[in-house]
Amino acid sequence: MKIIQESIFSPFFAMVFLTLLVWIYMYIRRINFISSKKIRPQELAANSAVLAQISPVSVSNPSDNFKNLFEMPIIFYALVLYLFITKQVDAVYVNAAWLFVAFRILHSAVHCTFNQILLRFYLYLVSAIALWFMVIRASLTHFN
Repeated sequence: MKIIQESIFSPFFAMVFLTLLVWIYMYIRRINFISSKKIRPQELAANSAVLAQISPVSVSNPSDNFKNLFEMPIIFYALVLYLFITKQVDAVYVNAAWLFVAFRILHSAVHCTFNQILLRFYLYLVSAIALWFMVIRASLTHFN
């Protein structure tokens, strides 16, 4: 089965949309918290760390997850672009990319809600393994 090079952009944009959804959820949680505590935004303007210090986990976890979406996924985005530019996209890369994204979605869902640490760790681990598999495979091809 021939894979169209552009098919790698479906998991790419799914990852972008996950980041968008977490961003929206983060702001909904923050705004609801600030409103419910009747905190004036100006009180937070002088020191942005104040919000992190006073926020309950229901507010801080989505924020932490949003930051996390700018760590390992950056490697994913760069790799997807590299694979596309070098015309190396195949079914193995597309499936690994979807595996990475699926487990990042599950990881974000856990992190932003009930945050069971061990489950979150395993979801993160599977996504990381999928990504590192892609990186190592692409590196081996590049250096051969």
